[in-house]
Amino acid sequence: MNVVIVDDDRVVGISLKTILEAEPDISVSALGNNGIQAIALYQQYRPDILLMDIRMEGMNGLDAATEILSFDPAAKILFLTTFSDDEYIVRALRLGAKGYLLKQDFESIVPALHAVYGGQNVFGSEVVRKIPDILTVTKEPDVSEFPLNEKEFEIMKLVAEGLNNKEISATLFLSEGTVRNYLSSTLEKLELRDRTQLAIYYYKHIRP
Repeated sequence: MNVVIVDDDRVVGISLKTILEAEPDISVSALGNNGIQAIALYQQYRPDILLMDIRMEGMNGLDAATEILSFDPAAKILFLTTFSDDEYIVRALRLGAKGYLLKQDFESIVPALHAVYGGQNVFGSEVVRKIPDILTVTKEPDVSEFPLNEKEFEIMKLVAEGLNNKEISATLFLSEGTVRNYLSSTLEKLELRDRTQLAIYYYKHIRP
């Protein structure tokens, strides 16, 4: 797995490189310090994952990610930042980032990289807890274009709100087995892997 690290703190960048390259399957191709360098380094190395800070001088990480995704929609960008600012989280979700982690959760960085490399979306637990509140809107979405029935939509909404199967079962007066079946069919129809991806899909495509 080839990774490019972009962080405006050189010490952080070097430390991350040391941590990641201790893993036998991770190689750090380059280090950058701002969004402009991120774009140039991505074009030069085409890494499997771009691990990038958000707040940087010159061009921030979100703007750099927007530019990169405009010419390579398949780019895997994982944000690593000290800020759990709601606006940053919303923008990261909507522009198509593969993850958003807080630097304080340094022990989760390597597992997150492996997950993103494997095609998953990864958001830290603190971020996931905030998603329902920061993206809540009052207007009902138009769901006619999605290949789901009414019950599947109800369950997807409750998953996005953070309910587990037992809580969904009690809310909809369904057995947990029925909830699991609906959830499985929803994931299959939308070609998603897990509950986290389903919640992200809901807030990105249905409740943007």
